[in-house]
Amino acid sequence: MTTAEPLRIGVLGAARISELSLVGPARAGGHRLVAVAARSRGRAAAFAAEHGVERVLGSYADVIADPEVEVVYNPLANSLHGPWNLAALAAGKHVLTEKPSASNAEEAAEVRDAAAKAGTVFMEGFHYLFHPVTRRLHELLGSGELGELRHVETMMTMPAPPGSDPRWSLPLAGGALMDLGCYSLHAQATLAPWAGGPPRLVTARGGARHGAPEVDEWLDADLAFPGGATGSARCHMAHQEWRMSFTVIGSRGEATAMNFVQPHLDDRVVVRTPAGERTEELGKRSSYTYQLDAYAAHLRHGAPLPLDAEDALTTMSLVDACYRAAGFPPRPRTALPVPG
Repeated sequence: MTTAEPLRIGVLGAARISELSLVGPARAGGHRLVAVAARSRGRAAAFAAEHGVERVLGSYADVIADPEVEVVYNPLANSLHGPWNLAALAAGKHVLTEKPSASNAEEAAEVRDAAAKAGTVFMEGFHYLFHPVTRRLHELLGSGELGELRHVETMMTMPAPPGSDPRWSLPLAGGALMDLGCYSLHAQATLAPWAGGPPRLVTARGGARHGAPEVDEWLDADLAFPGGATGSARCHMAHQEWRMSFTVIGSRGEATAMNFVQPHLDDRVVVRTPAGERTEELGKRSSYTYQLDAYAAHLRHGAPLPLDAEDALTTMSLVDACYRAAGFPPRPRTALPVPG
């Protein structure tokens, strides 16, 4: 999709995830990558040269202050999402942030309030929601083919990152629930229209990373919906295999998205009813491309957007509740240094 006027995007950091989550989608949509800054200017320059970013700036603050940048993309470490999202909103910029939007619910509430004050568009990058794979699960519930919703299972597992990875750091707001489990929780919450409302936490349990007693290696949460359905949201960041599945079980059948977070790798939805089993393939176009298309359509044409700062706060509140129930502290927030 090409908009009449391309988005003008500034990128914080030179993270490799940006190649999949932003660079490719921006190229597909005809958008401009106006500026980038990283911890070292050399890394930023290499990123800009490889991906066609128009200019390299000296700091994240310079990207936010650039008058030509209208959208700030924030893929930094978890602990830097909240403070730089707040800085971008204070500068009157639209924000597309990687999840989670903040380190804890208190910070997410400040982001919500800052977005309302700025009057700009804030979105947390739950890209899976825009792909036909997830849309199909919702359609199957809406059509009645699966009957009334009875149970939801979301599973997010992956092999362990290296011990030095920031996802194992409490000060950097790491942990399995922050990296993986927020998808599990958010996906369950999207089923509220067919479940009588959003889920509440019943209980949670987890295990700590060896040598990091306050950082969760795995965490399981049990949820309950107002209409009587139950939910199981699981995540494990030191598992033997990758698994990112989303199963909805109704009174007449069930459906599973085999990889709802990476549908570009596996776009199958398997449907089982008394009439039999079928597999639907929904297309391997990147969920990130669908996401940026939707974001641009909202900014340029006022098209509906299902994610905002209030949704991000709801997710972060549930994350904090899970941490407390499982015996972990919510993640600490990070303060940016005050310019001297």
